[in-house]
Amino acid sequence: MPLRKRIVLFGRTSDADARSVADVLRQETAGGALILFAAAVALIWANLGPDSYRTLAHLPIGPLDLHHWTADGLLTIFFFVAGLELKREFTVGSLSRPANALVPVVAALCGMIIPALIYLLINGLAPGGHPQGWAIPMATDIAFALAVLAVVAPGLPASLRAFLLTLAIVDDLGAILVIAVAFTADLQPLWLLGVVACAGLWVLLQWRRIRGWYLYLPLGILCWWLTLSSGIHATIAGVLLGLLTRARQGDRSLGSDAGTPVDRWEHLWRPVSAGVAVPLFALFSAGVTLSPDVLRSMITEPAVIGIVAGLVLGKTIGVFGGAALTARFTRAQLAPDLRWSEVFSVSILAGIGFTVALLISDLAFAGTPELAEQAKGAVLFASLLAAVLATISLRRRTASRRRAESD
Repeated sequence: MPLRKRIVLFGRTSDADARSVADVLRQETAGGALILFAAAVALIWANLGPDSYRTLAHLPIGPLDLHHWTADGLLTIFFFVAGLELKREFTVGSLSRPANALVPVVAALCGMIIPALIYLLINGLAPGGHPQGWAIPMATDIAFALAVLAVVAPGLPASLRAFLLTLAIVDDLGAILVIAVAFTADLQPLWLLGVVACAGLWVLLQWRRIRGWYLYLPLGILCWWLTLSSGIHATIAGVLLGLLTRARQGDRSLGSDAGTPVDRWEHLWRPVSAGVAVPLFALFSAGVTLSPDVLRSMITEPAVIGIVAGLVLGKTIGVFGGAALTARFTRAQLAPDLRWSEVFSVSILAGIGFTVALLISDLAFAGTPELAEQAKGAVLFASLLAAVLATISLRRRTASRRRAESD
């Protein structure tokens, strides 16, 4: 009688399996799917068991509760990865060549200004408006937007993804500056000096080409804690250290395959950001209770109307208008294989403002939890609407490309 092979249900994961999981999490589609799943779980949980959801979200763990650990702590990893990506783009990427970057950079700037102006216009004219939420519709979610583009329109030119990526990177930088400037209260100079000292030590270690996670990890945690204590939002520490990381290969003795710290650390931390940090943040931030008051606010609350209009209309008008005006009045041009109709579709896609928009909703309406809840509902609705409209538009562009190629 042949022996049956024993099946091990929870055996030790091999290094190859771990690498394959990490490689999957580095893909935009996987990261976007995880965020979407976490947001869906949060919505269902918050509406079916609101008491248990809030109890867990506000569970105190040391100096912060669980919600703030994800928003101020884990999300710092997301901003660190964003900082690394920014550093690479500014140093050796598309943003290092001003002529190539001009169109998406101006498009990104207009895509931040126009939504904020629309929000301020609506909340300035309407009685009972809340102008302090002006920054909420400014942000585009990189992971979601790139995931939709990758799934819906894989046949469109790669330069369209590069346009969206540059757009989102500049957008992220703008959102980071807004968080650092507009939502900093009770600045503590002594703690801020500690942040500067940590940043200086980080630069020194980079300049001396010193490697070793046992140096950088404690230094990063210390910088995060000092930033949190200084009055600046703690996630700024992640961006700061990412931007101060070396992006050029200066030590030839390490060999050509060693890569730069920016490349190595982004490769290491991106799966953690996409697979752990951002989904957990979404889980404890997207749990909007869809009560009659929240649903009614979709058509009556100026802040909600301003967020939806800013993301869906403002982003489309700002991004497309900024790109068109730049190409019209300067020598800058789109990539030769791009069409303006495809840029318009990407402009709609820029209205997906999930991660950073949810964070800014908490910051802008920190003193009014009910309004923060309504603002988050508006962000979720607007992001879903922008994703659906962009999907329809991108599908049409893909079909148009196929017809043109077959003729």
